[in-house]
Amino acid sequence: MSRPILIVEDDPDTAELVREGLHRRGFDATAVHTVAACLEHLGKHAADVVITDVGLGTASGIDLCATLHRDHPEILSIVLTGASGVDTAIGAIRAGAYDYITKPVRIDVLMVAVERAVAHLALKRELARLRVAIAAVPPDAIAGTSPAIRATIDMVSRVADSDATVLITGESGTGKELVARALHAQSARRQHPFVAINCAAMPAPLLESELFGHLRGAFTDAKQSRPGLFVQAGAGTIFLDEIGEMAMEMQVKLLRVLQERTVRPVGGDTEVPIKARVITATNRNLEIEIEEKRFREDLYYRVNVVPIAVPPLRARDGDVLFLAQFFLARIASQTGKRVERISAHAARKLLDYDWPGNVRELENCIERAVALCRLNELTVDDLPPKVLQHSAAKLVISTESPLELITVDEMTRRYVRQVLAAAKGNKTQAARLLGIDRRSLYRRLEGVTTEPPPEPEPGETQEPAETQEP
Repeated sequence: MSRPILIVEDDPDTAELVREGLHRRGFDATAVHTVAACLEHLGKHAADVVITDVGLGTASGIDLCATLHRDHPEILSIVLTGASGVDTAIGAIRAGAYDYITKPVRIDVLMVAVERAVAHLALKRELARLRVAIAAVPPDAIAGTSPAIRATIDMVSRVADSDATVLITGESGTGKELVARALHAQSARRQHPFVAINCAAMPAPLLESELFGHLRGAFTDAKQSRPGLFVQAGAGTIFLDEIGEMAMEMQVKLLRVLQERTVRPVGGDTEVPIKARVITATNRNLEIEIEEKRFREDLYYRVNVVPIAVPPLRARDGDVLFLAQFFLARIASQTGKRVERISAHAARKLLDYDWPGNVRELENCIERAVALCRLNELTVDDLPPKVLQHSAAKLVISTESPLELITVDEMTRRYVRQVLAAAKGNKTQAARLLGIDRRSLYRRLEGVTTEPPPEPEPGETQEPAETQEP
């Protein structure tokens, strides 16, 4: 794609040198020699970036930057200034220039600045496109356009009308309950209740009462009978979130309910038939839980009739900005704040962050940013410090500064996440690339990376532990 660049330089030799250097690097560069010629050219032709000298005869390159910023906000300007003209360069930035380069001009340095400007413009245009695109997305929809999330959305539409039990898997914060609600909303059961419960939030006796109900006097404080959530759901849907956290004693009882399609209230002896469809979700690997005797294999096959995997945000290429703009529009509407867009600089920070907390963390970030925002645009000043301070994983092998070094645990965590991102969230492939099994991969993702210290070899003495000075 042609990337039009306009050079404004009153010295024809310098103008041609810059034009030819950019042309060799793939830019469609044109040179003019006056401010009037620049404005006339822009009236007839498009340009992404204008590169202007500060001194243009009787005219000023800074004044040109101000004019472009006011009349052509879609164009970015880069100022060429003398080595001693730092104050002039700062004035140009204040006038709206995107960047400045000191003379004598090095084409490779100018090239970097132009590439950054072009990328910045592309980001601004993408954000503008997304503001239009998200207007058509319902507030409770599974938002996103990446192939990974489209595969999940397609699976939801294929099995929504089925009565089969569904197991939704994915890391914390990926939106598993949203998928469960979408399954219900697209099914013939949508006129009936959707009932959700977090199985990790309560002990087994209380969970049993919540799910199956109880009779009056069944236990202390049971002053009246109460139907459980399976009965309250009627012909709708019951969603059992974090089923991997369920105690073994409850797993046995849930298995019987799924087999018999009846529940027995606590303190009762009569079976009550149920009609609800059962959807479950977990952020754990249930196959590993089975191996380690924390989850029943027979229950696993009952709940895992139709598996739906929700991809982590790092595997959803292109969805970070889509979701950020989606959350911005929704949260701004709910709070009554007139925040309309995200600045390109803030968008770059959002793209550079790896979002270990997935979609939930991104939504939290945008909600915080909207609360702090004083303009109609989110800027980097509104983002959380951990997003601003994040940098890509760097493995420092040799350095003279201890401050540049990181722990083995931190190095391992970063590298595992980097490999997992390269594998598009496919944990089996990531484990194979790392040369470890899936169980070890999960431990490393959870931050458990250090192994116990080795036993000393025969004849070897271990160094004494360090003690504090008195």
